[in-house]
Amino acid sequence: MIRIYGIPNCDTMKKAFTWLKAHEIEYQFHDYKKAGIDASLLDAWIARIGWEPLLNRRGMTWRKLNDGIKANIDLDSARTLMLENPSIIRRPVLDNGDKLTVGFTEENYRALFRE
Repeated sequence: MIRIYGIPNCDTMKKAFTWLKAHEIEYQFHDYKKAGIDASLLDAWIARIGWEPLLNRRGMTWRKLNDGIKANIDLDSARTLMLENPSIIRRPVLDNGDKLTVGFTEENYRALFRE
């Protein structure tokens, strides 16, 4: 089963949902606002793709951080930030079982689902 992780009000999430529905691809949605993020799941993602692609450095959550935190970000501090505030995880994270992708573009989703 395809799982997509994020927050429902995010514009990028909305684009991903629209694309998936238009292509009749079934998925399960994990809402960070309601369910948070499990440490073991986050650790598995970090092991698969690294922490840097997961950290959203463009969003409001990142901009609100202390400059000292931003300047000294590393695996441990990024992991802690993502667990404490999953809104700082780049969206969407999509796991189709074989591949984990972060962010949304039509081109990437077409390639992922071999259209």
